Formats: sequence, structure tokens, C-alpha cells
Amino acid sequence: MATVKFQLETLSCPSCIKKIETVLNKQMGVKEASVLFHSSKVKIAFDETNTTAEQLEKIITKLGYPVINAKA
Repeated sequence: MATVKFQLETLSCPSCIKKIETVLNKQMGVKEASVLFHSSKVKIAFDETNTTAEQLEKIITKLGYPVINAKA
């Protein structure tokens, strides 16, 4: 099991949280995804045999939330 944290550009609405969490938590290999609204961070626990941090970053970006940086 691995964990990654993504720093996003500032989130402007609380509904963004639900959108990001719902999509990520449906991904194969994701154990838990949570969004910290006030710090605009996404923390994801995932199984590296099913997905990668890079794939998860692409999903977040496709949702319209640019990733500034990632920390494993």
C-alpha cells in the first residue's frame, strides 16, 4: 500500500471535494481518497499493483483541477 499527496491550485467550492473524492474512490486500487478543502490537498492511499500515482494525477487533472506538485 502506498500513499501520495497532491497539492492542487486553490479549490473554490466545497462541491469540488465530493467530485474529486467520488471519482478517485471508484478507481481500482484506491483504498481511500480524501480532499482537504482549506489546504487544497488530495491524500490517496492506493495499491501500487493496480494503479500508480501518475495515473491518479492524470485523473485529477482531467477533472479540471491542476496539480501543482506531488509527494509520496
